[in-house]
Amino acid sequence: MPTLRDIKRKINAVKNTKQITKAMKMVAAAKLRKSQTRMLEMRPYADKMNSVIASLSVDGESHHPLLIPRPRKIVEVIVMTSDRGLCGAFNSNILKTAAKFISERKQEGFNISVSVIGKKAFDYFKRRNVAMRESWVGLSGKMVYSDAQKIAINIIDNYINETLDEIFLIYNEFKTVMTQKVSIAKILPLASIEKSEETTGLLTSFIYEPSREDILNQFLPKNIEIQIYRAILESQASEEAARMTAMENATQNADEMISKLTLQYNKARQASITKELMDIVGGVEALK
Repeated sequence: MPTLRDIKRKINAVKNTKQITKAMKMVAAAKLRKSQTRMLEMRPYADKMNSVIASLSVDGESHHPLLIPRPRKIVEVIVMTSDRGLCGAFNSNILKTAAKFISERKQEGFNISVSVIGKKAFDYFKRRNVAMRESWVGLSGKMVYSDAQKIAINIIDNYINETLDEIFLIYNEFKTVMTQKVSIAKILPLASIEKSEETTGLLTSFIYEPSREDILNQFLPKNIEIQIYRAILESQASEEAARMTAMENATQNADEMISKLTLQYNKARQASITKELMDIVGGVEALK
């Protein structure tokens, strides 16, 4: 049975842990506000960029290499996680989804190439002896647009050189502070919209200057950069939201543990006092 000193030591240790988790929650909340603002500002721009690309790449109108699908032999999966932990199920949900997605593609007969963004994904695949084509680590929380450009250039070059035939990005999409959804986005080849009575009437009313192909040559690589950067911002906001929630839960658990330990301490102290009183009473009775 633990002594009063042991229980007191546990109470102090839990109180110290509570101070740490409470501070981490406040830091995560401050980072979340900043990340959420950047993400919400990027969403309309990224959506509009997709809309413009879709209107330019009507099926059959363009022969740009990034728009032309080819027989799939090698499928690239880019898994985006955080570099740090203490954020609940944020990383484990992504890694479970990625493992399932990779297994399904292998069963379909495709060769799989894996690239990772974030140390947690790097460690996960390294422990399982999975060869990684490329890895970007140490960027969590401080990733800038130039990092998204480097990633985009890497995958565009490998796609154009036919090293890769299809590329998917798996990341956490921010929904609310309490909810993050694991999303699988197809990066390449870019899908073009199908001709229909509605789209044909709308799209043929535009005259492009310079030509449609010149605009696509500029916009398609830029769109990939934008979509990757958007995913990065979504992931960062989701990470901070998950960390804030995890630290809040940890703080509440610490409060509950302190209450239980305090109750245990009081019971043990009362038992000790009762025992001492019994010894005194027993001594008095022996003297009579």
